[in-house]
Amino acid sequence: MTIIIADIMSTRVVTIEMDDRLTVAKEIFDQANFHHLLVVDEYKLEGVLSERDLLRAISPNLGSSSETIKDLETLQKRVHQVMTRNPLTVAPHINLDAATRLLLDNNIGCLPVLENGNLVGIVTWKDLLRAYCECRAQNQSEC
Repeated sequence: MTIIIADIMSTRVVTIEMDDRLTVAKEIFDQANFHHLLVVDEYKLEGVLSERDLLRAISPNLGSSSETIKDLETLQKRVHQVMTRNPLTVAPHINLDAATRLLLDNNIGCLPVLENGNLVGIVTWKDLLRAYCECRAQNQSEC
């Protein structure tokens, strides 16, 4: 049995608007156990904001005793100024190997899942690795 993205993707997707400030993204990342936000404009996928993108865009002095007003101002940037535009996406019927190859070849950590242009999920490198491990544990010849 070949595993496809629909079998392993997360369907609970957290989105953020392009004009939201980075303060909103930081609050979400601080409270959640995931590392990618999908950026939408009128329900259409426009980009991906990773936690790493956010950390590169804001001051490392935030929350420290050396924090300044200028450091705080870095949180006022808009998501569209920092996000990755036109992200690679996959369809739910794509197999595990094809999705893994996309991640590795493009050095990215997630793939939004689109079906007929609609956002239906997200798959991350951790999801793919977990699926491979489970598949191997079940001694399946095709994963």
